[in-house]
Amino acid sequence: MPYVNKTFTSIPDLAAHVRGHGPSFFHSSRTSTVIAYDKLENDLLWGQDDFTIGNLSQIPGEMTLNPENGNLTVRGSATWEEADRFLRARGRAIMTSPTEQLALVTAGVATSCTGERCFSFGNLRQQIVRLKYLDHNGDERELRQDKPFKTFSPHWEQYCEDFRAYANYKNAPYPRFETETDLMIGTEGQLGVVTEVEIKTAEDFAVNHVFLLLPRWEEDLTPHLEIYRAVQKWRQEVISCELLDSNCMDYLKPDERLGERQDVVFMEIRAADFDRVYTELLMELQLTTADNVFEIPKVKFHQVRAGVPRAVFEENTRMGVKKMGTDCQVDPAHFEALMLFYREAAQLGVRYNLFGHFGDAHLHYNYMPRPEETARCQEVFLKLYDKVLEWHGSPFAEHGIGLMKQKFIQKFHGPAQKGLFADLKKIHDPHGQFFPQGFMAT
Repeated sequence: MPYVNKTFTSIPDLAAHVRGHGPSFFHSSRTSTVIAYDKLENDLLWGQDDFTIGNLSQIPGEMTLNPENGNLTVRGSATWEEADRFLRARGRAIMTSPTEQLALVTAGVATSCTGERCFSFGNLRQQIVRLKYLDHNGDERELRQDKPFKTFSPHWEQYCEDFRAYANYKNAPYPRFETETDLMIGTEGQLGVVTEVEIKTAEDFAVNHVFLLLPRWEEDLTPHLEIYRAVQKWRQEVISCELLDSNCMDYLKPDERLGERQDVVFMEIRAADFDRVYTELLMELQLTTADNVFEIPKVKFHQVRAGVPRAVFEENTRMGVKKMGTDCQVDPAHFEALMLFYREAAQLGVRYNLFGHFGDAHLHYNYMPRPEETARCQEVFLKLYDKVLEWHGSPFAEHGIGLMKQKFIQKFHGPAQKGLFADLKKIHDPHGQFFPQGFMAT
């Protein structure tokens, strides 16, 4: 094989490798949905004898909590689950909650992960105070959020102008370069390797979990849209607002399923505000009655919410097909149009499901095709991305671009984006060693 598989066991070990300037692709927990790890060596296509596939998951993880400001510092390999457990033992709570809790925190920075609690707390980049990374010489450098992003690229002004249309999205079709730390957030390791991150946290708080049973969205959208519009005024009290459609329940064990062929909207609500939210939000809904609103234990909530994406991934792997899905986010004015497009897409005759971050108009539509059906599914997604571009929406607002989405993102990148990417690669990756097939190099 033309690739060298190497597991790194310390940051100095990793730095020594980076100083060799050899082309490398780094991974950690292998939970990314935009990298087909079972086909990775076929997908990379570099064919260079010195190309390294580097495993960062064995670098020891360290976590510390600053008692003065409550900030969490994560160095090396620590998962979101471990960070959450570490904080709760100290009376703090993490504000970013990716569905896949086994992913590494540092990898989440590289992909600009968002998760469920973005509905209330905002995206990850707003929570990062500072970070450290290895540059192309293997030197560890620090970036701070309170310092502006600097570049001398002639494409910078137009890039910023183009970005204004996406200012309110979790993640735009291209990285948000406003502060120093943005150099590493969402650039997928193409400009360096994140080694440490300091993140804001919140005081720990009790949460009530509820779910609402709705008719199938394919048949009646109006209850969904009523909830979507009503919950927008409750972002301080409602921590997350998620959707699993009726088709998702097929991927759960019978005792885990909710409803009878019904859609489910989940909400995490601050316990201190629960009575008010129940009375003034949930009971004021005209299209969802009180007998379709239920409380659910925390363990059950996370079991069901996390179980569906994992089951979808496992099913695609079993079928021998790459993930055929998207995670588009649109503005409120186009949310109904997006849902109507998905309704039309559901008529293709291929199995599908819809889930995700409902309160943010950010959903995951997934086809579950047989191998011979994938080409037809891809044609539908190409039409979808044309519409998302027209709506000034974001085609991939959460999990990054990786390898699987690059052909779809190209139409969202014009001369300003490609020009800035090239200039940043020349400065920060002059040897072309960091993820050479990433979207910034295309």
